[in-house]
Amino acid sequence: MHKLRKVLKRLFTPVTILFVPHNSGKPYSLKLPSIGLAGAVILVLAGVSYFTSMAVNELQYREMRDALNYYSGQFLEMRTTMDALRKSEQEFHTLFKLKDKDEVLQEYQPADSGSVDIELLKKEIRKSMESVKDIRSYLSRQKSVYIATPRGWPAKGYISSGFGVRTHPIYGTEEFHSGVDIPVDKGTGVRATADGVVSFAGPSGKSGNLVVIEHGLGYSTVYAHNEVVDVHAGQLVKRGDVIANAGSTGLSTGPHVHYEVWKNGKPVNPVPFLEGRL
Repeated sequence: MHKLRKVLKRLFTPVTILFVPHNSGKPYSLKLPSIGLAGAVILVLAGVSYFTSMAVNELQYREMRDALNYYSGQFLEMRTTMDALRKSEQEFHTLFKLKDKDEVLQEYQPADSGSVDIELLKKEIRKSMESVKDIRSYLSRQKSVYIATPRGWPAKGYISSGFGVRTHPIYGTEEFHSGVDIPVDKGTGVRATADGVVSFAGPSGKSGNLVVIEHGLGYSTVYAHNEVVDVHAGQLVKRGDVIANAGSTGLSTGPHVHYEVWKNGKPVNPVPFLEGRL
């Protein structure tokens, strides 16, 4: 009991705080019990701690909000890129399920890209997108080549006279034969072997009724001795379109299709083009 009284006496012992102004004013004093002074100090420290904590929390909140906005933008951009990549990947999976290169080219339709990990992923995605663009560009070029390259037979049949030096069937002399002859029945449809533009359609001396088609990339095809020509100069044609009816006009021994393939202004052997072995 004596000790408790002693403690209480110390707690309530007055403490005098003297305030001395810097001017000529009189100093004044403030008396507080020891426990009151200690409580005031504790309250001041608690207030300072609380407001400091609030300021830190506000700063952290702003940093977190800015980081969230940044990552949201990053993920949105990444999602857009991934969607484009996934679409392209599906297109190419569909293409390369086809049996051979010709089917791929027939079906392809040319077109009318913490934070360190995200940046690395975006870099890899961009690299993949560049690869996809390269594939698109390659397929576009190959599609153009495929469209322009003669392929297949202008009429069903067989070759009675091949490409190269031969004995002329009428004159009996050795001469260079710049195409192949395919015997067919008179009136058989003669078909274009590649897309192109008709550059000539009409009579042409020994060649009879002649059709010449320009296909681009240096390719041209010639169809001679036709009975009837069904196209005109400047007309666009597609592979497989009927351009004439076979006959025996001009210097000819019977109904047949004289077929030539020209590359960069020179006749080449049509046989590989007939068989599609290019």
